[in-house]
Amino acid sequence: MSQATSYPKEKIKILFLENISDKAVNRFKDNGYVNVKKVSGALSEEELIKEIKDVHLLGIRSKTKVTENVLAHASKLQAIGCFCIGVNQVDLAAATQHGVVVFNAPYSNTRSVAELVIGLSIMLIRRIPDKNTAAHNGIWLKDAKGSFELRGKTLGIIGYGNIGTQVSVMAEMLGMKVLFYDVETKLPLGNATAAKSIKEVVSGADVVSLHVPETEATKNLIDADIIKAFKKGGILINYARGEVVDLEALAEALKAGDINGAAIDVYPWEPEKNGDKFESPLQGLSNVILTPHIGGSTEEAQQNIGDDVSNKLYQYLEKGITNGSHTLPGISLPAIAGAHRILHIHKNVPGVLSAINTQLSQNNINILGQYLKTNDEIGYVVLDVDNKLSSQAVELLKEVKGTIKVRMLY
Repeated sequence: MSQATSYPKEKIKILFLENISDKAVNRFKDNGYVNVKKVSGALSEEELIKEIKDVHLLGIRSKTKVTENVLAHASKLQAIGCFCIGVNQVDLAAATQHGVVVFNAPYSNTRSVAELVIGLSIMLIRRIPDKNTAAHNGIWLKDAKGSFELRGKTLGIIGYGNIGTQVSVMAEMLGMKVLFYDVETKLPLGNATAAKSIKEVVSGADVVSLHVPETEATKNLIDADIIKAFKKGGILINYARGEVVDLEALAEALKAGDINGAAIDVYPWEPEKNGDKFESPLQGLSNVILTPHIGGSTEEAQQNIGDDVSNKLYQYLEKGITNGSHTLPGISLPAIAGAHRILHIHKNVPGVLSAINTQLSQNNINILGQYLKTNDEIGYVVLDVDNKLSSQAVELLKEVKGTIKVRMLY
């Protein structure tokens, strides 16, 4: 059932940063939202505070940081779309307290990353970077020394999630054995084997690929001690998160010949924009591939992410659906004919639903449909009420103790 939002679409302000796919822009423009602004780069905290004052929907990628200070200045903000895998660039606790929905695209670029990891494995085990550099320098380096096939080798995967499992399946198709470690018990795909520790993986694998999130537990996960446990001549690929590998320790191991190659895409510190100076202790080292955080950067991935996240933002704006949210409980619900829908976000404390029902019943406002879901901190109620009394209902719901945000949807 098609509904129109109660707030005029031309007054809803949407801001997309960091050159988000036009798929996202077009989804809203094609549905009557004309006030859509797209910016190619990231914004600093100070710049974002100036821009976000009247913004209802914000779209970002990984560079823009949405801090508590930013959220405090975003009085009209309804939702944030992270057009990437992670959400660590958003203060989720603050977003929760402000009743702002946060969405992301956890699966949309997994194929792009997985394909590149396999390609890098082939390049490094064949020592292509060395031969490529020599050829560019006018040196003919035609020999087979130190070059191997992937077939029959062991791929070690640390982090057996969405990307790790895809890499696992693709590696087996090339004739590799797969050994993996994850902090959670995971069912192996194909003939993959679960290891009991990270050291067991790195000591038994010819190529090690990392696919873990950035948390306190994973900071310098691959440190000097773990690097010493690597199989002699092993290869390390990190297309996960920048804080996961001690790059100084890795550089020393590469110089000493303990590790035969590495491919790194993410770094503890990264430049803000294209053209900025970039430095790494791995620069200039033999058989090392350095890329500028482009593991998931393919045309297909960006289109998929743009489609996925913009659809979640659109469904929330038009219908109040919160499936996939990192802040509000997930609710998916049908529209009810002849009713107006109200969204009520509140602190998860006892008695709120009772207070809502009391307020409405005492004023003879009929509830045609009601949906409630909570998490540890937030309660989310969707109410379908008599359309003749909906404006009165909104004002009454604002008075309920514990209310964070009330919005008439349609």
